Amino acid sequence: MKVQDFVDALGADFFTGVPDSQLKALCNYLMNTYGIDAKRHVIAANEGNCAALAAGYHMATGKVPVVYMQNSGEGNIINPVASLLNDNVYAIPTIFVIGWRGEPGIHDEPQHVYQGMVTVKLLDDMDIQSYVLDKETSLDDLKAKMEEFKGLLAKGKQVAFVVRKGALSYDEKVEYKNDNAMVREEIVRHIVAATGEDVIVSTTGKASRELFEIREANGQSHKYDFLTVGSMGHASSIALGVAVNKPDRKVWCIDGDGAALMHLGAMAVVANIAPKNMVHIVINNGAHETVGGMPTVASGLNVAKLAETIGYPKAVRVDTFEALDKALKDAAEAKELSLIEVLCSIGARDDLGRPTTTALENKENFMKFLAE
Repeated sequence: MKVQDFVDALGADFFTGVPDSQLKALCNYLMNTYGIDAKRHVIAANEGNCAALAAGYHMATGKVPVVYMQNSGEGNIINPVASLLNDNVYAIPTIFVIGWRGEPGIHDEPQHVYQGMVTVKLLDDMDIQSYVLDKETSLDDLKAKMEEFKGLLAKGKQVAFVVRKGALSYDEKVEYKNDNAMVREEIVRHIVAATGEDVIVSTTGKASRELFEIREANGQSHKYDFLTVGSMGHASSIALGVAVNKPDRKVWCIDGDGAALMHLGAMAVVANIAPKNMVHIVINNGAHETVGGMPTVASGLNVAKLAETIGYPKAVRVDTFEALDKALKDAAEAKELSLIEVLCSIGARDDLGRPTTTALENKENFMKFLAE
């Protein structure tokens, strides 16, 4: 189905969400049509943020908002759905559009498998009636379902379209880029060179995939690294838990701007505990690159200054490899919590692979290394 037909059938004029590769057609359509516009289209920090923004929009306009996300974001909406949107509370009608990663019977990455199994069940448990959209869904089917959903929305209930891979199509292209010169894979390569046999916790997405391939190319063990392949936004908290309980080891966290924004409060907790053996690196390309390149608000945010404000003892921002290498050396020698923000371009090589070890193998090897 063409994405414009889908959007027209929804009958909404406000969209907010967190980008998803399964919904790339919708994301690109919204960017081409509205860009980032506070009254029409907002890419929020996390899916719960979207639900709350949608509630404010509805109360101000009386209209029905659309919230889009990957199904991994369902966990982030449970609280606002149950205690804000639900018709037993404020009865805020909302249309959710959810990319179905890890659909049973379709091969996907390990972090999506269980989430895919419970996607529809979670919606049922939240009293959100859902409809699965696939390549065979006709426009008449969609319009008929929307007529049914309108009755539920009028009662202050929420509904959801669960979108299978390839269900939506969009022919126009969107180019996502910035003016930064540094390439993320080279940034990770410099980090690996500077950290030796220290611990690295890396965030979800391409940074972890690049870290894995750099270790392979170097002939190095993967035992030093914990690859946070799912659980977006939580890498710094994982690193904090390791650093506090392994005070004699240097612990490096490779984070992304979209991930750091998703659970920004974690940085305040890191700063408050301030483990002297932890280095937090935020690679900032101002984009949700792994799922297509749609922008985050971090392109206009100085993460290093933010870190200083909330209590990081040392925080620097770099945009050249010379400055990065100096920052890495200083952080390695420092006896205090450090943050390095690295300004990064958008893009990765087309043949970037994925980890060939399982998530369980990664955890077990990492734990053995920590126990040495």
